Amino acid sequence: MKSKAKNEMKLVIPSNSANESFARTAVAAFMAQLDPTIEEMTDVKTAISEAVTNCIVHAYRDTIGTIWIEARIYDDGRICISVKDKGCGIPDVAKAREPLFTTGGSERAGLGFAVMESFTDKLRVRSAVGKGTTVTMEKRIAQRYRHDG
Repeated sequence: MKSKAKNEMKLVIPSNSANESFARTAVAAFMAQLDPTIEEMTDVKTAISEAVTNCIVHAYRDTIGTIWIEARIYDDGRICISVKDKGCGIPDVAKAREPLFTTGGSERAGLGFAVMESFTDKLRVRSAVGKGTTVTMEKRIAQRYRHDG
């Protein structure tokens, strides 16, 4: 049985590069209620930046589309964040998750999924060509977390 979120937020933004920092800051502000360490906060902000950048650079390539971000906080101190687009989709998710693989040209490092994976506890990528991609990340915040009903 899935546990019910203690709190949640939803954010819908256009895939403008200016919105990458806004998305990162909005999720960080929401996550602050878990009283994370600076390192935990930085980890999540970095993972969000990578996920949103993937939407901007890859999903919607030469156009502006919509990015949906949802974050949920659970009683056990977990934050679960999903970043969804309805862009071009990923033909081979396993290949896309390989470090250094990129479809973004020589200026892209191809480390987005590797970075997201290293800064979160769980990373799930679901994608369908022509329909879009959803990246779901989960991070447990250190048990300094206080339960305050």
